[in-house]
Amino acid sequence: MKELLYLKDDQIKDCIQLLLYAYRETFSDPKDILKKNSMGAAHHRTLHLIERNEGISVNELIIKLKIRKQSLNRVLQDLKRLRIIKQIKDNNDSRRKLLYLDQIGKKFYNEIFQSQRKRIFNALKNSDSDSVIKFKEVLKKIINGKK
Repeated sequence: MKELLYLKDDQIKDCIQLLLYAYRETFSDPKDILKKNSMGAAHHRTLHLIERNEGISVNELIIKLKIRKQSLNRVLQDLKRLRIIKQIKDNNDSRRKLLYLDQIGKKFYNEIFQSQRKRIFNALKNSDSDSVIKFKEVLKKIINGKK
């Protein structure tokens, strides 16, 4: 029974607090880079998903971000205006718009990534491989639902 002490409410609350702090710190690292370009967290999330899912459709992006089309449209307009992303019509379905980082966007995203990389890299490097694997498994379970 002792092994289940981490399932107590106080332990779960501590875990939520740690997740909050980890998110806050990781996503505050590129804050100045984004601010300098009049961008915020929504731009950052959008850029990250486009970079990780090259050629993602607008509708797929809406689903991944769990936001409305109207909210995403403002962010996409900003990114297109700055020539950070490009929208290309799908060859198979001209109604679908596929999103890619432009050359400027790849460079910009890399600058953001490098500002976050050090924190994550050091945390992973200073952990044993078993901890890293289990950590990633737990994160995936958190993401995939309340089961």
